Amino acid sequence: MRKILIMGLPGAGKTTLAKALAPLINAVVFNADAVRENLSRDLGFSHEDRVEHARRMGWMCDRVVEAGGTVIADFVCPTDETRAAFGKAFIIWVDRIDAGRFEDTNRMFVLPGNFDLRVNGNGTPQFWAEKVLARLRPPFDPRKPTALFVGRYQPFHAGHRRLIEEGIRRVGQVCVAVRDTHGTDEKNPFSFSEIRQRIETGLADHVGRFVVVALPNITNVFYGRDVGYVVEKLVLDEGTEAISASEVRRLMSCSR
Repeated sequence: MRKILIMGLPGAGKTTLAKALAPLINAVVFNADAVRENLSRDLGFSHEDRVEHARRMGWMCDRVVEAGGTVIADFVCPTDETRAAFGKAFIIWVDRIDAGRFEDTNRMFVLPGNFDLRVNGNGTPQFWAEKVLARLRPPFDPRKPTALFVGRYQPFHAGHRRLIEEGIRRVGQVCVAVRDTHGTDEKNPFSFSEIRQRIETGLADHVGRFVVVALPNITNVFYGRDVGYVVEKLVLDEGTEAISASEVRRLMSCSR
């Protein structure tokens, strides 16, 4: 699930948790107060306006997910109606206080009957962010049979994604090894952290079935006697094979 709702009373710590979680999962964050200030100035705090605000928040989040991203919505979402208007999501209930700053919100707030994780008063925001990460991203099991892909990924593009998805389909999980060629010439402008972020975003539907690691600038691969490795070239459809990293880099530079 790449659409995450962090809900709870005002002052419970929703925004703090969102800020701790977002960099761990490369997520966009929509804070309800910021959205009200910039996009929903026409809405007040009546029940009807709160439902409409939740609908708009959910709609924006859905657009991020459709584009392949991960998104966190951080807002009170006080009633069953507002939660239904927001739509299906991984729900985190921040239940750290008995009452919030606003009495009208306290009266309106309905304890959620359905949620995926309940955050109590024990533990730091980073502790709970790691808890959420473990729920959202099942751990990669290094002991299972694994396919290895070695490349520069300058940049990681749709052709790479389809190739790696084929490896996942055939073997079950993959290790994506990124050669350290950053800055060696104009064809290698991206750092490992930039490449890893693009890979994790591109493979977001396969969480727990891939790991991204950094390698030296590997130029030769040798192995001795036959010890069980299968070395195979994967050939995909013509459209995928025709994708050019140089052209992708050119388009990316034009869009900056």
